[in-house]
Amino acid sequence: MNLPKTPSFQLQGKRALVTGAGRGIGLASAVALAEAGAHVTLTARTQTDIEIAAQAIRDQGWQADSYVLDVTQQQQVEDFIEQTNPFDILVSSAGGARHKAALDVTESDFDFTFDLNTKSAFFVAQTVAKKLIQHNLPGSLITVSSQMAHVGGPNRATYCASKHAVEGFTKAMAKELGAHKIRINTICPTFIRTPLTEPFLQDKDFRAYVEDMIALGRVGEVEDIMGPTVFLASDASALITGSALMVDGGWTAY
Repeated sequence: MNLPKTPSFQLQGKRALVTGAGRGIGLASAVALAEAGAHVTLTARTQTDIEIAAQAIRDQGWQADSYVLDVTQQQQVEDFIEQTNPFDILVSSAGGARHKAALDVTESDFDFTFDLNTKSAFFVAQTVAKKLIQHNLPGSLITVSSQMAHVGGPNRATYCASKHAVEGFTKAMAKELGAHKIRINTICPTFIRTPLTEPFLQDKDFRAYVEDMIALGRVGEVEDIMGPTVFLASDASALITGSALMVDGGWTAY
């Protein structure tokens, strides 16, 4: 009997770009990809964070370098991608929010959230895809979205809107990029314990609300994102594109 062979989760020989890689989900994604064999380039606006992280990855015997990059500056992104070899894998993790009641949101709040979460994610994916197409290479593009891309939440109108938009362009780009063997998907985490979320999670009432909404009854850890990232980056997900991988502990199951 000829048994089917499990597609590889390994990423040897692949080049990966991770934005927002200095800490939190971005850093965890970079570590996971490097451990799976990829050469990872960590980018963020803060040089010290990514240099320390890249060195720590190299200390494990894996491959990593760093590059200071502000993804909201499209010319910076284009210049960087132009001067590098194509990236087979993208994890677009840079993001942020200004959580306010919808009636209190200012134009500045709206622009900040969409520029960082939606506009920059779109154009980073576009730029990486263009380079792959120029070299006739397949690829896997992953954007860190959110469970809030599929539901609503109090004080999160602009954040929800920005992430819903990410899901929209992901589906549309999947239709266009499929002919080039380039896949594009999102990872949609629940509340993950990171330096950005820790202040919110220290509020006992808010923490109780979050844990009550999560079917598994616990806040996520960055390690919960690492396996899904490798899965979407690897041949194990070769027929998956235009999809959202929920890593929300069951939040959106309600």
